[in-house]
Amino acid sequence: MSRQINQPGKCLQSNQIRLTNVSLVRLKKGKKRFEIACYKNKVLEWRSGIETDLDEVLQIPNVFLNVSKGQTAPSADLAKAFGKDKPLNDIILEILNKGELQVGEKERAAQLDRVHNEVISIVASKLVDPRTKRVYTSGMIEKALDMLSSQAHQQQGDKKGAESGSGAGTPATGDDGEPKPRPKEHTWTGVVTTKSAKSQALEAMKALISNQPIPVTRARMRLRITCATNVLKQAVKAPAAAKGGDADGEQKAPGTVKDKILSYVEQVEAQDVLGSEWEVVGFVEPGAFKGLSDFVGNETKGQGRVEVLDMAVIHED
Repeated sequence: MSRQINQPGKCLQSNQIRLTNVSLVRLKKGKKRFEIACYKNKVLEWRSGIETDLDEVLQIPNVFLNVSKGQTAPSADLAKAFGKDKPLNDIILEILNKGELQVGEKERAAQLDRVHNEVISIVASKLVDPRTKRVYTSGMIEKALDMLSSQAHQQQGDKKGAESGSGAGTPATGDDGEPKPRPKEHTWTGVVTTKSAKSQALEAMKALISNQPIPVTRARMRLRITCATNVLKQAVKAPAAAKGGDADGEQKAPGTVKDKILSYVEQVEAQDVLGSEWEVVGFVEPGAFKGLSDFVGNETKGQGRVEVLDMAVIHED
């Protein structure tokens, strides 16, 4: 850090900081609350990678117990909470990266609204009606997520009531008496400002697909897969677990490279042989893309490739 760091434990003359020009980042650690003073809007830019110069983020390069009073954190408190040998610069970075950004009610509401709109926009562009392959309006997606959020909050309330009334429930057991693993539930409780819109949109899509408040599925990807013709008829190597056959003693044929590639393609749009290269264009579920890409990369030894033509194929009016 190019800027000189003030010594911990001293009250600064900068206790005249106007809080209207400052964003506070607060982290509770070791039973103490530590704060740093940052420029408005710069914290989110830092966390998203837009801003990389720490001097442009920090108003004052120091750690405080109370920024508004100019009360810096004593060295003993910092050592106890963060470790004796941790440099002040690293402590500041930890607070900046992990701390809670303090904002006013209006600013918090505006930020929540921005993230909410971005999440809805992403989800609406990635999900379609499985029958018509058409996208839903943002309003319909928003309404469906509101339904899931209400259900999740109600279930949480019911669960707390049941636990307080009858104590801890007995986990379900299988035939052997062992507790059954609970299937992972995808729930949606609403947008927060502490996570990125992209990660929350992914959670929202999983919840919508899992619970189906409206009929939805991920929009398919349109891919072009090419492979050398001399590789197509080669037999796919069977996984080690499958080499011994199944429980009935039957050994399933793994098929050819071409068979395996086409098994990933939900709908073939076109396929052709151009010289010594085979090409297929088709639609693939997003969840199958990695498996297909890995198979082509590993099995063809550089003689095949997967090209994304469209990340999300939709039909619009």
